Amino acid sequence: MSQTSSPVSGNDAVGRADAPSGPSRRAAVIAVAICWALVVFDGYDLIVYGSVQNNLIENTGWGLNAASAGTIGSMAFVGMMLGAVFAGRLSDSWGRKKAIILCTVVFSVATVLCAFAPGAIAFAALRLVAGLGLGGLVPSANALAAELIPAKWRGSMATLMMSGVPIGGTIAALLGLGMIPAFGWQSMFLVAFIPLVVFVPLGLRFFPETLGAARTAAEDAASAAAVSEGAPRGGFGGLFRNGFGWISVLFAVSTLFTLFAWYGLGTQLPKIMRDSGSDLGPALTFTIALNLGAVAGSIITAWAGDKFGTVKVSVIAAALAGVGLVALIVAPASNTVFIYAALVVAGVGTHGTQSLVIGAIASHYPSELRGTALGWALGVGRIGAVLAPQLSGLLLATKTIPPATNFLMFGGAALLSAVFLGVIVARDVRGRRSAAALTPEPVA
Repeated sequence: MSQTSSPVSGNDAVGRADAPSGPSRRAAVIAVAICWALVVFDGYDLIVYGSVQNNLIENTGWGLNAASAGTIGSMAFVGMMLGAVFAGRLSDSWGRKKAIILCTVVFSVATVLCAFAPGAIAFAALRLVAGLGLGGLVPSANALAAELIPAKWRGSMATLMMSGVPIGGTIAALLGLGMIPAFGWQSMFLVAFIPLVVFVPLGLRFFPETLGAARTAAEDAASAAAVSEGAPRGGFGGLFRNGFGWISVLFAVSTLFTLFAWYGLGTQLPKIMRDSGSDLGPALTFTIALNLGAVAGSIITAWAGDKFGTVKVSVIAAALAGVGLVALIVAPASNTVFIYAALVVAGVGTHGTQSLVIGAIASHYPSELRGTALGWALGVGRIGAVLAPQLSGLLLATKTIPPATNFLMFGGAALLSAVFLGVIVARDVRGRRSAAALTPEPVA
């Protein structure tokens, strides 16, 4: 009797042996560690623009203002939107190793060249190209890590993998405090030499070939047989067949609102605080607080997701982020302790939500759809990342709307994410009840 695959709920992995048996345990640990290190540089590259934005406006002579700087900030996310979708599909068909190495080379070279950009247009174009690599790296690296660890740890591993993003952001803010005054904003982009000369060679040595590049003729035949029996097919079409359609839409929409809040804050927070009266140093320390909260959020939500379920905890995390950000509207400008605390809470919630969602996707889809599903959700989510700096820049450029209004916009997006994730929880509960009702009673 043929069976049709359907999404699984909670942290249960798809019930099939989809992890490759090739690499040894030691090689797998090294490969996952390299993936995590690359995610750190992904986070650095994303937050570095927020660290230098005020300098680009004030010191380059490029004629930038808050609105045009916001547009440039969006360019990396436009590239990420395209890179996430197509690299995720590429990693499913071509192999994770090649996809990760290609994405790393692209974002590293483009980021280094940003230091030598002669003007705003060239700089924006390079940020767009860097975004292509940045967007493709995260889904490809997460898909590879998911295949190198036991299925029961995929949710927590995806959450911990994403801790690299705020760690990279924290590094960008900390380096900015010393490097920008001493060596100029250009020095911040030269840091991208490190993944190019260190981690690309390590990846070439330690990454195993997986899926597309390593699939044998026998595996292809088995896959074809599974498709004929109603198993989910690979490719974008597979995301909307066999019961995956609504879950694919809901994950994508919730990611859109989460990334709107997270990357909007990451890109614009120094500018928002600067326009609120802070100088460069304190403005960057607020970014550090946000990213340290995000690091803590990665650890806390990894534990809570394993214990209570990734999607359930993501609802709480998104709601927490929304409340923390909306609270900043009423925070007195002189109460820096309250502002720091609220930003830490926002970091815990926004990045924690996205990490949990990535872990949930890794558990809801089989291996032949996992990279595509991650790329799809993150690609659609980048629409929010593109819109956030642009809309925030327009608000800041008006000079008539208080800068703190941005927190209301970002907080509202986090609360909307909580709503859509709540719908996924309701669908999972309903699906489990339906499955239980169809399960025959055991024979005494």
